[in-house]
Amino acid sequence: MNRNLSRQEQYLKQQRRHKKIIIGMRILIFVSFFALWELAADLGWIDDFIFSSPSRILTCFLSMISDGSLFAHLVITLLETLVSFGLVVALTLIVAVLLWLNESVSKTLEPYMVILNSLPKSALAPLLIVWLGGNYKTIIVTGISVAIFGSIMSLYTNFMEISPSKIRLIQTLGGTRKDVLFKVLLPANIPNLLSIMKVDIGLCLVGVIIGEFISSRQGLGYLIIYGSQVFKLDWVLMSIVILCLIAMALYWVINLLDKQYLKRL
Repeated sequence: MNRNLSRQEQYLKQQRRHKKIIIGMRILIFVSFFALWELAADLGWIDDFIFSSPSRILTCFLSMISDGSLFAHLVITLLETLVSFGLVVALTLIVAVLLWLNESVSKTLEPYMVILNSLPKSALAPLLIVWLGGNYKTIIVTGISVAIFGSIMSLYTNFMEISPSKIRLIQTLGGTRKDVLFKVLLPANIPNLLSIMKVDIGLCLVGVIIGEFISSRQGLGYLIIYGSQVFKLDWVLMSIVILCLIAMALYWVINLLDKQYLKRL
């Protein structure tokens, strides 16, 4: 018994050590990248007007924070992303359930879903501007269009992979299709939905930025496209760095929800 405990403790120590090494390597890569970037700009290996540098990006960030201009762009992009994401999750659930309820409809629509999912969404953005106008609606719809079709297909596929024996058991006990849906199908697919959400949050951010490139006068996407046009490349690279941080933060929140759910099982 003691020997088993000592082996277990040794294994846990190895896992903790491995985790610390991974975190340390991630930090090392992050710090090394920005240090090398700054050094290359200082020594003239790269043109800091074109490639900027961490110090210039930080100076630009602090300047725009002090005058309040960056905050407005940041909030606009974040709100548009969250609205797009919320609508994608809701529509994914509704449409996937409807397809599961009617097999004929799902088989009929399957090739169209594949085509729409494969279609480059940037090609739709100019049409959306004509249909909806150059406003936040166009940006939100663009964000939705990037993620929605793949999400529906993924969740519907997970629905169809539920064990038939579990469904037959509910039906044998007198359960209805509604009971199957709420007591088997949806509870079993919560982990799958959370995994899909991890992908969707990044796709919605990409879609929102595409929309802001074309039809916005605010947001980080607008800062990127405008900064590149007037050669304010510090704005461009600062916005890209902020977008990376936003994507990491949003993914971390959903990943935390996933871990909390798994702990309750």
